[in-house]
Amino acid sequence: MRKHRAEARWNKGLKNGDGEVKSATGSFQSKYSFASRFGDSTSGTSPEELIGAAHSGCFSMFLSGLLEKENLTPEYVHTQAVVTLGEQDGAPTILKIELNTEVKADGLDNDKLQQLAQDAKKGCPVSKALNAVPEITLQATLKE
Repeated sequence: MRKHRAEARWNKGLKNGDGEVKSATGSFQSKYSFASRFGDSTSGTSPEELIGAAHSGCFSMFLSGLLEKENLTPEYVHTQAVVTLGEQDGAPTILKIELNTEVKADGLDNDKLQQLAQDAKKGCPVSKALNAVPEITLQATLKE
C-alpha cells in the first residue's frame, strides 16, 4: 500500500480569497481562486482541473498496461479530460467528464482499442473513485 499526499491552503472568504495546492513531493504547486474555478481567470488551477489531470493520467497508464497484457507496446497513449462543473440541487457539482484518448501502437486495431479503452475506463482507480459523476464519456481514436 502506498499513500500519496497533497495539500491545500485557502486564505480569506470564498469570493475574495485565494489559495494554493501542492503535492508533498514538490513536483506540483499552483495557485487557485474563485475566479479560476468558477470564472474566466486562467491565473490558477481548480480542483476540477486537477481531477481531470488525475483521471487522464490514471486512464492513460491503465490503458497502457492493458495493451501490454495483449503483447502490444504503445508508442503513446494521450488522454485529455474535460471536467464540467455545473449546478445540481442548488450546489456546485461535477456533472460530466469527457475522456478523449489517442493511442498509437503497432498491431493494434480499432476494435481491440475500443474494448481495452472501455476496460480502462471501468478499471482505473481514479475512474472507480469518480463513480458519483453522473456521466463519464469516452472517445478513443487509433492513430496510424
